[in-house]
This record gives sequence, structure tokens and C-alpha cells, in this order.
Amino acid sequence: MADESMTFETALKKLEKVVQELEKEEVPLEKAIELYQEGMQLSKSCDDKLKNAENKMVKVMNEEGKLEPFDNVQGD
Repeated sequence: MADESMTFETALKKLEKVVQELEKEEVPLEKAIELYQEGMQLSKSCDDKLKNAENKMVKVMNEEGKLEPFDNVQGD
């Protein structure tokens, strides 16, 4: 299970290790299921942390009144 106190970077590294392990052909089915579940939890944790960081940045940008939220920024 993904530890909520885990940093984004740590969760991402663990997720990368899970993916590497799943890519091995000799992983038994039961172990593969466990790894898949762990990977999904880590993926959700990373996603939640990124959304939280984005929300904080949008709040800061809105308080400054100088920058637009990410969705409104036009790319080159």
C-alpha cells in the first residue's frame, strides 16, 4: 500500500521498480497480481500528489493575479 507520507519522488521510484518487476517474464501470476495492485496504489498516490501541487500553484498564481492557471496557458 502506498504510504501517504511518502514523497512523490520516492513513490515514483517504487512505481518504476514495480513496472520493471512486472516486465520480467518469469513473475508468477500471484506475485504479478500483488505487484499490479501495488503499482496502481503508487500510481494513484503520485497522481494525487501532482494534483495537489497543481492546485497549490494555481492558488499562488491567482493570489498574485499575474499568471494564468495551467489549463489557460498557450503553448508555443
